Amino acid sequence: MLVRDAMSTVILVLGPAHTLREAATLMSARRVGAAVILDPDAGGIGILTERDILNSVGLGQNPDTERAHAHTTTDVVFAAPTWTLEEAADAMTHGGLRHLIVLDRGEVAGIVSVRDIIRCWSPARERAPLARAGT
Repeated sequence: MLVRDAMSTVILVLGPAHTLREAATLMSARRVGAAVILDPDAGGIGILTERDILNSVGLGQNPDTERAHAHTTTDVVFAAPTWTLEEAADAMTHGGLRHLIVLDRGEVAGIVSVRDIIRCWSPARERAPLARAGT
C-alpha cells in the first residue's frame, strides 16, 4: 500500500500569524493532529502539531498571544505519494515524527499520520465492528 492510499487530502492550512488558540480550535474542530503552516517569508512549508501547542502551554506561554510561526517546525520531512507505507513509517520512526506532509510535484497533496498507517495495516479494519457491553 502507498502513502497516497492512506493520506488525508483534506488539509488544515494556516498562516504564521494565527495564534496557538486559533490553531488548536481549528485542529480540534477538524479532528486533526497537525496543520500545515504556509509562510513564504520563513522558507515556505512548515508543520504545527498538537504536541507543539501542548509544549507551549506546558511552558506557561499564553496561547492567545503565541503565534504559530514561533512553534512551527520548518525542518520538515516530506513524503511522496508513491512511497510505501513502510517507507513512511521508517521516516517517522527515525525522525520521531507522527505526521509527514506529502508533496506531489512540489505542492502539498496531503498529510499522512501514524494513525493513518495503523488504520491501513490493522487487521481490525477487515473484521466486523465489536459489540459494546450493554448493547
